[in-house]
Amino acid sequence: MSNRQPIGQLLDKAVPVSIKHYEAGDIILEYLKELEIEYVFGLPGGAIEPLFNALARSAVSNGPQAIIARHEAGAVFMADGYARESGKLGACIATSGPGATNMITGVTSAYLDRVPLLVITGQPQIDKFGSLAFQESSCAGIDIVAMFKHCTAYSSLISHPDQLERKLVAAITAAYQHRRPVHLSIPTDIGRSKQQRPQGRQLLPRHLKNNTIDLNAGEQLVQELSQATKPVFIIGESCEEAICDIIHYCEQSGASIVTTPQGKGLVNPYHPNYYGVCGLAAHESATTLLNSPKTDLIIVVGSSLDQQATCGWQQKTSSSKKFIHIDCDHENFCRSQFAILNVHGNIKQIFEYLNKRRNSTCVNGLRNKSSIKTPANKPIPFERRRLERRKHCELFTKKDQRHNERRNISTTTKPLFRNFRLMDELKYLDDSSPIKPQRLMYELSHRAPKNTCFLADIGNSYLWAIHYLNPYHKMDGVNTKYLHMAMGFASMAWSIGAAIGIALASPKKPVICIVGDGALLMSGHELTVAVQHKLPIIYIVLNDEAYGMVKHGQKMAGAELTSTKLPAVNFAGYAHSIGAKGVLAKSLQDVESLDLRSLSESDTPTLIDVHIDTTEAPPLSARLKMLASCQN
Repeated sequence: MSNRQPIGQLLDKAVPVSIKHYEAGDIILEYLKELEIEYVFGLPGGAIEPLFNALARSAVSNGPQAIIARHEAGAVFMADGYARESGKLGACIATSGPGATNMITGVTSAYLDRVPLLVITGQPQIDKFGSLAFQESSCAGIDIVAMFKHCTAYSSLISHPDQLERKLVAAITAAYQHRRPVHLSIPTDIGRSKQQRPQGRQLLPRHLKNNTIDLNAGEQLVQELSQATKPVFIIGESCEEAICDIIHYCEQSGASIVTTPQGKGLVNPYHPNYYGVCGLAAHESATTLLNSPKTDLIIVVGSSLDQQATCGWQQKTSSSKKFIHIDCDHENFCRSQFAILNVHGNIKQIFEYLNKRRNSTCVNGLRNKSSIKTPANKPIPFERRRLERRKHCELFTKKDQRHNERRNISTTTKPLFRNFRLMDELKYLDDSSPIKPQRLMYELSHRAPKNTCFLADIGNSYLWAIHYLNPYHKMDGVNTKYLHMAMGFASMAWSIGAAIGIALASPKKPVICIVGDGALLMSGHELTVAVQHKLPIIYIVLNDEAYGMVKHGQKMAGAELTSTKLPAVNFAGYAHSIGAKGVLAKSLQDVESLDLRSLSESDTPTLIDVHIDTTEAPPLSARLKMLASCQN
């Protein structure tokens, strides 16, 4: 098997096509190798054994390798993180029965976050269907194919060897086209079957994306933008590929930028056109800008417009402004019923078209606003900062520099001008103990190595990160996503496994995972995978001995305070017990002593157990106001 040629290699026409015998698993892995997928995440078991046998052979021939998780949901989360970071298809496998059902939460999470995964589950051999075979999940019992139909773009049983390649190609194509997980169920006898197939065929396109632009809608978009005096762009989760083009257009036109929580990590928080996050854990400046009567056009780009993106502002309440939705997914338009224009297509090509049109003509008959520069040689936003905002930023910068001098830490000389204020801004630089979560986010923003990839888990972790995590290294202007969250299905403990997938996809990139103590108790066993593979992931545990988001939500909503207390756990001790580094941080001085750069360059993960101020409530007020208005 080690001498076989890769599928993607084209043979000369004069050379006859050779025929070799493959098992089903070998064929599947050849397809993954053709797509340059390096890892398959999963757990072994009887019904999936043929595919693990193929993975053993694949590892010898430099093909995809197996990464063994500790729970099937963790395996899916790892594949999810790998797909997000690499831009490739994530692959995960599990045995039949409970192995397959354990994957459903992770697959559903990826489905709602639009992450393409190839999910493969085993089955007992076909002639055993309906006989109550061990861990059977066939159509004659617990129908796993039917279960997965509700959370995948494609779910099918391979009931004959001749179906394998046809259904595999159909599944992979659907995963790329819909950016969703797909599922195949393979009985063990099909998995062990020998098949003949020619080598040397280019079987799969590398990129299956919609590259079309509706020119009529594009022209309407140009006209609407040309008539707007104070437009605001809302950048969502699907803009990663197009972010440089979007930022360029906003700089040239002077348009303001806000992001949804899911899109936060795409924009430099210190960009002069950026006004913060709208929706969940919003910055007041962003919500005020969207609701302002002076804002006459709102352009939503690449957002599903879910509840977490829209709480705090509502499309239907602003009759004084126009609303446009640009997206690559048709189904998102069902939530933009108040839009005057829906533009469907590849977002990057749409903004390439807009930039080209802008370069060829002057908007509103005026000269290009980019010719007007600030002293920092950056375009002036269409709505100038008020004098008191500038003074505030200058004072904040001076105070920040004094902190750096006191701690003997060098930092950038660029002023930290922000168009948005933070809730409890003074707590962002509070020196008291126990450390305040706001201050912890400041320290992480300041101390993280360049190009750090952050993950924030569901709960207080992502609320603090959405509002307060603003990495300084993003001031270099590089438009790469610095924050990942799984907000579609809001699955607790997603980040623990996803961090492993991201670290494997980008071995040289520092990875910091912000996670609550409740989530770590749920899936902390996956840290042993990071230890096994020597991944220098830094896990920051927000230890408040509670399900914090639930606790503070109960207080804010006036509900009964119940069922949120967690036991005191020595997480640093747990890290030591599994071979990771464990650090206990009970004060600001403990956090200041951390060298995140050296930790991110080590050969083992680090768990930092941070005991935070349990009295500090996360920035939930906008969401609670929205829920209250819905109830009324």
